[in-house]
Amino acid sequence: MQDILSAIVLGIVQGLTEFLPVSSSGHLELAKFILGEQSVPSESLMMTVVLHFGTALSTIFVFRKEILKIIRNFFAKGENEEKSFVFKIIVSMVPAALIGIMFEKQIEQMFTQNILLVCSMLILTGLLLFIAGKATHTGKSVTYTNAFKVGLAQAIAITPGISRSGATISTSVLLGIDRSKAAEFSFLMVVPLILGKIAKDLLEGDFTAGDIEIVPLVAGFAAAFLTGVFACLWMIKLVRKAQLRYFAWYCFAVGGLGIWYALSH
Repeated sequence: MQDILSAIVLGIVQGLTEFLPVSSSGHLELAKFILGEQSVPSESLMMTVVLHFGTALSTIFVFRKEILKIIRNFFAKGENEEKSFVFKIIVSMVPAALIGIMFEKQIEQMFTQNILLVCSMLILTGLLLFIAGKATHTGKSVTYTNAFKVGLAQAIAITPGISRSGATISTSVLLGIDRSKAAEFSFLMVVPLILGKIAKDLLEGDFTAGDIEIVPLVAGFAAAFLTGVFACLWMIKLVRKAQLRYFAWYCFAVGGLGIWYALSH
């Protein structure tokens, strides 16, 4: 029962923080630290794969109409906006993909419940959100150059504690991209990377050691998917209303408390 409750907690944390600009990786590390997770590598990796799959599916569910339109028009003759959007997504993926491949081992070493690193990066995320919250509203579209710049922000957000959605949406807003388009681009650009990472983990991961229980995995997946749908829809509304500063204060508070806790224990 304890494993199921822990899986649900981790699923809720993943679902909420994947879309809200407060760092899903950072909060998962904090949650594991607080819960005292001692999973064997295969169980921990499998849970991570399942939780990320849940949030990837929640993104696809929320943007199902847009995705179907993109797929339908991508294979149509001639140039169109949807084809251009797909190519911009591909451009945005390049920085994160290269860094993920070139520095895989160094990145893995950062995910060791290093609370000082996580909380310091949360404060950095808060600063970025605070600055973006004060940006002037404009209605620019996503260009290929901007797509690459947003992709660089996504690559930096691989660091635990830096919010991927916070970094990409804030960067988009600071570049003058329309807020609604910034949110849509931010959420859709990560889906191919998540699915690619899941496929890589499944192909390379060792899931043979230990007994992997199905019920906690299902509970974690359901929690991640349902909370992911809620958080994604909520975040779209918040970005449109330019209310990122509230999350900035949250990141400052959690980051500050985490640093205090880590230094005092």
